[in-house]
Amino acid sequence: MTLPVLYKLLALLATIALGWLAVRRGWLAPQRGGGDATDSVQRADPAQVLGNATLFLFVPALLFRTMVRQDLSALPLRTLAAYFVPVLAYMLVVYGWHRLRAQQADAAPATRAITCTYGNAVQLGIPMAAALFGEPGLALHIALVSLHGLVLLTVLTVLVEADLARGRSAASRWATLRTTVRNTIVHPVVLPVLAGLAWNFTGLGLHPVADELLRTLALAVVPLSLVLIGASLATHGVQGQLGPAWGAAALKLLVMPAVVLLTAHYGFGQQGMPLAVLVMMAALPAGTNALIFAQRYQTLQAQTSVVVVLSTFTFMATAGLWLAVLARLQGLH
Repeated sequence: MTLPVLYKLLALLATIALGWLAVRRGWLAPQRGGGDATDSVQRADPAQVLGNATLFLFVPALLFRTMVRQDLSALPLRTLAAYFVPVLAYMLVVYGWHRLRAQQADAAPATRAITCTYGNAVQLGIPMAAALFGEPGLALHIALVSLHGLVLLTVLTVLVEADLARGRSAASRWATLRTTVRNTIVHPVVLPVLAGLAWNFTGLGLHPVADELLRTLALAVVPLSLVLIGASLATHGVQGQLGPAWGAAALKLLVMPAVVLLTAHYGFGQQGMPLAVLVMMAALPAGTNALIFAQRYQTLQAQTSVVVVLSTFTFMATAGLWLAVLARLQGLH
Protein backbone atom coordinates (compact mmCIF):
# COMPACT_ATOMS: atom_id res chain seq x y z
CA MET A 1 0.00 0.00 0.00
CA THR A 2 1.37 3.44 -0.92
CA LEU A 3 1.85 6.15 1.69
CA PRO A 4 -0.83 8.47 0.21
CA VAL A 5 -3.42 5.69 0.47
CA LEU A 6 -2.30 4.83 4.02
CA TYR A 7 -2.55 8.48 5.05
CA LYS A 8 -6.04 8.67 3.56
CA LEU A 9 -7.07 5.58 5.52
CA LEU A 10 -5.77 7.03 8.75
CA ALA A 11 -7.56 10.33 8.09
CA LEU A 12 -10.84 8.48 7.49
CA LEU A 13 -10.49 6.54 10.74
CA ALA A 14 -9.61 9.72 12.64
CA THR A 15 -12.74 11.44 11.33
CA ILE A 16 -14.86 8.46 12.42
CA ALA A 17 -13.24 8.69 15.86
CA LEU A 18 -14.18 12.38 16.05
CA GLY A 19 -17.82 11.47 15.40
CA TRP A 20 -17.68 8.90 18.21
CA LEU A 21 -16.08 11.44 20.56
CA ALA A 22 -18.61 14.15 19.68
CA VAL A 23 -21.51 11.91 20.71
CA ARG A 24 -19.81 10.61 23.84
CA ARG A 25 -19.13 14.17 24.97
CA GLY A 26 -22.66 15.32 24.13
CA TRP A 27 -21.62 17.84 21.46
CA LEU A 28 -24.15 16.52 18.93
CA ALA A 29 -27.05 15.92 21.30
CA PRO A 30 -28.44 19.26 22.52
CA GLN A 31 -30.96 19.02 25.32
CA ARG A 32 -34.59 19.68 24.59
CA GLY A 33 -37.42 19.51 27.06
CA GLY A 34 -40.86 20.71 28.02
CA GLY A 35 -42.00 24.06 29.25
CA ASP A 36 -40.79 23.82 32.87
CA ALA A 37 -37.93 22.40 34.85
CA THR A 38 -39.93 19.40 36.05
CA ASP A 39 -40.40 18.03 32.53
CA SER A 40 -38.18 15.13 31.58
CA VAL A 41 -35.26 16.09 29.43
CA GLN A 42 -34.74 14.23 26.21
CA ARG A 43 -31.84 14.06 23.86
CA ALA A 44 -32.15 13.94 20.13
CA ASP A 45 -30.53 10.94 18.44
CA PRO A 46 -27.46 12.53 16.82
CA ALA A 47 -26.90 9.60 14.47
CA GLN A 48 -30.47 9.90 13.17
CA VAL A 49 -30.18 13.67 12.73
CA LEU A 50 -26.88 13.35 10.85
CA GLY A 51 -28.25 10.50 8.75
CA ASN A 52 -31.34 12.46 7.74
CA ALA A 53 -29.33 15.56 6.87
CA THR A 54 -26.91 13.53 4.77
CA LEU A 55 -29.58 11.48 3.00
CA PHE A 56 -32.14 14.17 2.26
CA LEU A 57 -29.94 17.22 1.63
CA PHE A 58 -26.32 16.54 0.79
CA VAL A 59 -26.36 13.14 -0.98
CA PRO A 60 -29.06 14.21 -3.50
CA ALA A 61 -26.96 17.26 -4.43
CA LEU A 62 -23.90 15.08 -5.00
CA LEU A 63 -25.77 12.49 -7.09
CA PHE A 64 -27.64 15.02 -9.22
CA ARG A 65 -24.51 17.03 -10.02
CA THR A 66 -22.50 13.88 -10.77
CA MET A 67 -25.06 12.58 -13.26
CA VAL A 68 -25.50 15.97 -14.97
CA ARG A 69 -21.74 16.33 -15.50
CA GLN A 70 -21.11 12.73 -16.61
CA ASP A 71 -19.98 12.28 -20.23
CA LEU A 72 -22.12 9.25 -21.05
CA SER A 73 -20.66 8.81 -24.55
CA ALA A 74 -17.15 8.25 -23.15
CA LEU A 75 -18.00 5.37 -20.83
CA PRO A 76 -16.00 2.14 -21.54
CA LEU A 77 -19.04 -0.12 -21.70
CA ARG A 78 -17.30 -3.51 -21.92
CA THR A 79 -15.02 -2.76 -18.99
CA LEU A 80 -17.93 -1.43 -16.97
CA ALA A 81 -19.88 -4.58 -17.72
CA ALA A 82 -16.90 -6.65 -16.56
CA TYR A 83 -17.34 -5.01 -13.16
CA PHE A 84 -21.09 -4.60 -12.71
CA VAL A 85 -22.18 -8.00 -14.06
CA PRO A 86 -20.28 -10.01 -11.41
CA VAL A 87 -20.97 -7.43 -8.69
CA LEU A 88 -24.72 -7.50 -9.30
CA ALA A 89 -24.71 -11.31 -9.40
CA TYR A 90 -22.74 -11.46 -6.14
CA MET A 91 -25.01 -8.85 -4.51
CA LEU A 92 -28.16 -10.71 -5.51
CA VAL A 93 -26.76 -13.97 -4.10
CA VAL A 94 -25.99 -12.27 -0.76
CA TYR A 95 -29.44 -10.68 -0.73
CA GLY A 96 -31.15 -13.94 -1.71
CA TRP A 97 -29.35 -15.91 1.00
CA HIS A 98 -30.42 -13.49 3.71
CA ARG A 99 -33.90 -13.17 2.23
CA LEU A 100 -34.40 -16.94 2.45
CA ARG A 101 -33.24 -16.92 6.07
CA ALA A 102 -35.42 -13.95 7.05
CA GLN A 103 -38.52 -14.82 9.02
CA GLN A 104 -40.44 -11.80 7.78
CA ALA A 105 -40.27 -9.33 4.91
CA ASP A 106 -38.23 -6.33 6.09
CA ALA A 107 -35.21 -4.24 5.14
CA ALA A 108 -32.55 -6.48 6.72
CA PRO A 109 -31.65 -8.62 3.64
CA ALA A 110 -31.11 -5.59 1.40
CA THR A 111 -29.17 -3.79 4.15
CA ARG A 112 -26.85 -6.77 4.58
CA ALA A 113 -26.41 -6.94 0.80
CA ILE A 114 -25.37 -3.30 0.50
CA THR A 115 -22.99 -3.64 3.44
CA CYS A 116 -21.24 -6.55 1.71
CA THR A 117 -21.18 -4.85 -1.70
CA TYR A 118 -21.01 -1.05 -1.65
CA GLY A 119 -17.41 0.08 -1.37
CA ASN A 120 -15.78 3.32 -0.27
CA ALA A 121 -15.16 4.31 -3.87
CA VAL A 122 -14.80 8.07 -3.36
CA GLN A 123 -13.07 8.92 -0.08
CA LEU A 124 -10.61 6.02 -0.34
CA GLY A 125 -11.01 4.69 -3.87
CA ILE A 126 -10.10 7.86 -5.75
CA PRO A 127 -6.76 8.51 -3.99
CA MET A 128 -5.96 4.79 -4.21
CA ALA A 129 -6.58 4.69 -7.98
CA ALA A 130 -4.59 7.87 -8.52
CA ALA A 131 -1.64 6.61 -6.46
CA LEU A 132 -1.55 3.07 -7.90
CA PHE A 133 -2.60 3.49 -11.53
CA GLY A 134 -2.02 7.11 -12.49
CA GLU A 135 -4.30 9.21 -14.69
CA PRO A 136 -5.54 6.39 -16.98
CA GLY A 137 -6.49 4.21 -14.02
CA LEU A 138 -8.11 7.14 -12.23
CA ALA A 139 -10.22 7.91 -15.30
CA LEU A 140 -11.53 4.33 -15.36
CA HIS A 141 -12.17 4.40 -11.62
CA ILE A 142 -14.17 7.63 -11.98
CA ALA A 143 -16.26 5.98 -14.71
CA LEU A 144 -17.03 3.14 -12.29
CA VAL A 145 -17.87 5.59 -9.52
CA SER A 146 -20.27 7.51 -11.78
CA LEU A 147 -22.45 4.40 -12.16
CA HIS A 148 -21.78 2.89 -8.73
CA GLY A 149 -24.68 4.54 -6.96
CA LEU A 150 -27.02 4.46 -9.95
CA VAL A 151 -26.71 0.71 -10.47
CA LEU A 152 -26.30 -0.70 -6.96
CA LEU A 153 -28.51 1.67 -4.99
CA THR A 154 -31.32 1.53 -7.53
CA VAL A 155 -31.39 -2.28 -7.54
CA LEU A 156 -31.21 -2.45 -3.75
CA THR A 157 -33.92 0.17 -3.34
CA VAL A 158 -36.24 -1.84 -5.60
CA LEU A 159 -35.53 -4.97 -3.55
CA VAL A 160 -36.05 -3.35 -0.15
CA GLU A 161 -39.19 -1.49 -1.19
CA ALA A 162 -40.65 -4.70 -2.61
CA ASP A 163 -39.89 -6.49 0.67
CA LEU A 164 -41.47 -3.72 2.73
CA ALA A 165 -44.52 -3.55 0.47
CA ARG A 166 -45.07 -7.31 0.87
CA GLY A 167 -44.68 -7.02 4.62
CA ARG A 168 -47.07 -4.11 5.11
CA SER A 169 -50.26 -5.78 3.94
CA ALA A 170 -51.78 -8.62 2.00
CA ALA A 171 -52.54 -6.33 -0.92
CA SER A 172 -52.81 -7.51 -4.49
CA ARG A 173 -49.72 -8.00 -6.60
CA TRP A 174 -50.63 -4.92 -8.62
CA ALA A 175 -50.91 -2.79 -5.47
CA THR A 176 -47.60 -4.15 -4.21
CA LEU A 177 -45.92 -3.38 -7.53
CA ARG A 178 -47.40 0.12 -7.61
CA THR A 179 -46.18 0.86 -4.07
CA THR A 180 -42.73 -0.52 -4.85
CA VAL A 181 -42.33 1.56 -8.02
CA ARG A 182 -43.56 4.75 -6.33
CA ASN A 183 -41.31 4.37 -3.30
CA THR A 184 -38.34 3.41 -5.47
CA ILE A 185 -38.61 6.47 -7.70
CA VAL A 186 -39.60 8.99 -5.02
CA HIS A 187 -36.46 8.20 -3.06
CA PRO A 188 -33.67 10.54 -1.93
CA VAL A 189 -31.06 8.44 -3.74
CA VAL A 190 -32.82 7.23 -6.89
CA LEU A 191 -34.79 10.38 -7.76
CA PRO A 192 -31.78 12.74 -7.99
CA VAL A 193 -29.93 10.18 -10.12
CA LEU A 194 -32.84 9.88 -12.55
CA ALA A 195 -33.35 13.65 -12.57
CA GLY A 196 -29.64 14.18 -13.22
CA LEU A 197 -29.68 11.71 -16.12
CA ALA A 198 -32.74 13.43 -17.61
CA TRP A 199 -31.07 16.83 -17.33
CA ASN A 200 -27.87 15.39 -18.82
CA PHE A 201 -29.80 14.29 -21.92
CA THR A 202 -31.06 17.85 -22.49
CA GLY A 203 -27.47 19.05 -22.95
CA LEU A 204 -28.25 22.29 -21.10
CA GLY A 205 -25.62 21.90 -18.39
CA LEU A 206 -25.83 23.73 -15.08
CA HIS A 207 -25.96 27.47 -14.47
CA PRO A 208 -22.81 28.56 -12.55
CA VAL A 209 -24.87 29.51 -9.50
CA ALA A 210 -26.69 26.14 -9.45
CA ASP A 211 -23.43 24.28 -10.03
CA GLU A 212 -21.72 26.09 -7.17
CA LEU A 213 -24.68 25.47 -4.85
CA LEU A 214 -24.69 21.75 -5.63
CA ARG A 215 -20.91 21.52 -5.36
CA THR A 216 -20.95 23.19 -1.93
CA LEU A 217 -23.64 20.82 -0.66
CA ALA A 218 -21.84 17.80 -2.15
CA LEU A 219 -18.63 18.68 -0.32
CA ALA A 220 -20.37 17.96 2.98
CA VAL A 221 -21.18 14.33 2.10
CA VAL A 222 -17.78 12.85 2.92
CA PRO A 223 -17.13 14.43 6.35
CA LEU A 224 -20.75 14.10 7.48
CA SER A 225 -20.90 10.46 6.45
CA LEU A 226 -17.71 9.65 8.33
CA VAL A 227 -18.85 11.50 11.44
CA LEU A 228 -22.15 9.60 11.12
CA ILE A 229 -20.31 6.28 11.40
CA GLY A 230 -18.61 7.35 14.62
CA ALA A 231 -21.88 8.74 15.96
CA SER A 232 -23.68 5.49 15.20
CA LEU A 233 -20.98 3.47 16.95
CA ALA A 234 -21.30 5.66 20.04
CA THR A 235 -25.10 5.57 19.97
CA HIS A 236 -25.68 1.87 19.30
CA GLY A 237 -22.46 0.32 20.60
CA VAL A 238 -20.70 -2.79 19.25
CA GLN A 239 -21.84 -5.44 21.71
CA GLY A 240 -23.02 -8.54 19.85
CA GLN A 241 -22.07 -7.10 16.46
CA LEU A 242 -18.49 -8.27 15.99
CA GLY A 243 -19.30 -11.81 14.81
CA PRO A 244 -21.69 -10.83 11.99
CA ALA A 245 -19.52 -7.82 11.17
CA TRP A 246 -16.42 -9.96 10.60
CA GLY A 247 -18.40 -12.21 8.27
CA ALA A 248 -19.67 -9.25 6.24
CA ALA A 249 -16.19 -7.71 6.13
CA ALA A 250 -14.72 -10.98 4.84
CA LEU A 251 -17.33 -11.12 2.08
CA LYS A 252 -16.58 -7.53 1.07
CA LEU A 253 -12.79 -7.70 1.21
CA LEU A 254 -12.15 -11.26 -0.01
CA VAL A 255 -15.11 -12.86 -1.76
CA MET A 256 -16.33 -9.90 -3.81
CA PRO A 257 -12.92 -9.03 -5.38
CA ALA A 258 -12.34 -12.72 -6.11
CA VAL A 259 -15.66 -12.89 -7.99
CA VAL A 260 -14.78 -9.75 -9.96
CA LEU A 261 -11.26 -11.00 -10.73
CA LEU A 262 -12.40 -14.36 -12.07
CA THR A 263 -15.33 -12.99 -14.07
CA ALA A 264 -13.59 -9.93 -15.48
CA HIS A 265 -10.44 -11.82 -16.46
CA TYR A 266 -11.80 -15.13 -17.71
CA GLY A 267 -15.28 -14.00 -18.73
CA PHE A 268 -14.61 -10.57 -20.23
CA GLY A 269 -10.94 -10.90 -21.15
CA GLN A 270 -9.77 -8.01 -18.98
CA GLN A 271 -6.10 -7.81 -18.08
CA GLY A 272 -3.38 -5.33 -17.24
CA MET A 273 -4.31 -1.99 -15.72
CA PRO A 274 -8.09 -2.21 -16.41
CA LEU A 275 -8.31 -5.56 -14.59
CA ALA A 276 -6.33 -4.18 -11.66
CA VAL A 277 -8.64 -1.15 -11.37
CA LEU A 278 -11.72 -3.38 -11.39
CA VAL A 279 -10.37 -5.73 -8.74
CA MET A 280 -9.16 -2.97 -6.44
CA MET A 281 -12.50 -1.20 -6.80
CA ALA A 282 -14.19 -4.41 -5.63
CA ALA A 283 -11.63 -4.84 -2.83
CA LEU A 284 -12.43 -1.48 -1.19
CA PRO A 285 -13.85 -1.56 2.35
CA ALA A 286 -17.55 -0.99 2.99
CA GLY A 287 -18.61 2.56 2.26
CA THR A 288 -20.61 5.08 4.24
CA ASN A 289 -23.60 4.78 1.89
CA ALA A 290 -24.27 1.40 3.51
CA LEU A 291 -24.88 3.11 6.84
CA ILE A 292 -26.99 5.84 5.21
CA PHE A 293 -29.09 3.05 3.67
CA ALA A 294 -29.42 1.35 7.07
CA GLN A 295 -30.42 4.66 8.65
CA ARG A 296 -33.03 5.22 5.95
CA TYR A 297 -34.75 1.93 6.76
CA GLN A 298 -33.98 1.90 10.50
CA THR A 299 -32.34 -1.51 10.51
CA LEU A 300 -28.91 -2.92 11.43
CA GLN A 301 -27.36 0.51 12.00
CA ALA A 302 -24.98 -0.78 14.68
CA GLN A 303 -23.83 -3.79 12.67
CA THR A 304 -23.33 -1.72 9.52
CA SER A 305 -21.24 0.85 11.41
CA VAL A 306 -19.01 -1.89 12.80
CA VAL A 307 -18.57 -3.45 9.34
CA VAL A 308 -17.44 -0.12 7.89
CA VAL A 309 -14.83 0.38 10.60
CA LEU A 310 -13.59 -3.24 10.65
CA SER A 311 -13.31 -3.45 6.87
CA THR A 312 -11.47 -0.11 6.73
CA PHE A 313 -8.91 -1.32 9.28
CA THR A 314 -8.54 -4.72 7.59
CA PHE A 315 -8.15 -3.15 4.14
CA MET A 316 -4.60 -2.22 5.13
CA ALA A 317 -3.74 -5.92 4.84
CA THR A 318 -6.12 -7.14 2.15
CA ALA A 319 -5.15 -4.38 -0.31
CA GLY A 320 -1.60 -5.71 -0.35
CA LEU A 321 -2.92 -9.24 -0.81
CA TRP A 322 -4.92 -8.34 -3.92
CA LEU A 323 -2.09 -6.30 -5.40
CA ALA A 324 0.17 -9.35 -4.97
CA VAL A 325 -2.43 -11.62 -6.61
CA LEU A 326 -2.72 -9.21 -9.55
CA ALA A 327 1.05 -9.02 -9.93
CA ARG A 328 1.27 -12.82 -9.90
CA LEU A 329 -1.53 -13.12 -12.47
CA GLN A 330 0.06 -10.56 -14.77
CA GLY A 331 3.37 -12.41 -14.49
CA LEU A 332 1.75 -15.57 -15.86
CA HIS A 333 0.79 -13.86 -19.12
